[in-house]
Amino acid sequence: MKSRLLTSCLCLAAGLLAVAAAPASAQDRVYRCGNEYTNQIKGRSDCKLVEGGNVTIVRGTMPATVSERPVRSSAAPRTASAAPAAPRIDTPEQRARDADAKVILEQELRRAETRQAELLKEYNNGEPDKIGGEARNYQKYLDRVAEMKAAVERNQSDIDGLKRELSRHR
Repeated sequence: MKSRLLTSCLCLAAGLLAVAAAPASAQDRVYRCGNEYTNQIKGRSDCKLVEGGNVTIVRGTMPATVSERPVRSSAAPRTASAAPAAPRIDTPEQRARDADAKVILEQELRRAETRQAELLKEYNNGEPDKIGGEARNYQKYLDRVAEMKAAVERNQSDIDGLKRELSRHR
């Protein structure tokens, strides 16, 4: 009777140990290799061990497979510039949209060029007029000049981008 009781206690203890150890062995070491998490390094040198908790993986949406994509008729040939799933727009409507986009870009370019002329006039080749307490506080003046220079460069970058975009519409 005692041996049966001892055996059942040992079995119960072994079972409890197995249950307690199961969560610890459920997740092996996890490594981060760039943007990928894995438990197998496979000879990569950019992998680092992730410590301090479990890793949860949330899968994103998968791209549509070939069989799920809409079938195109031979009457509407696919061009290289059109996206595979992009809706087709008839030519007059697309031309009207392109014309509207061109007008908007030209307006933005004129506005940016006007702003650039104002900024350059105010900047005065790096020597703008001192205002307020800048005569006594030279660092304040230097900070304002640096901000003006950055604004001129940023606006020039905008102008260059608008010109590039307009060249695509011509």
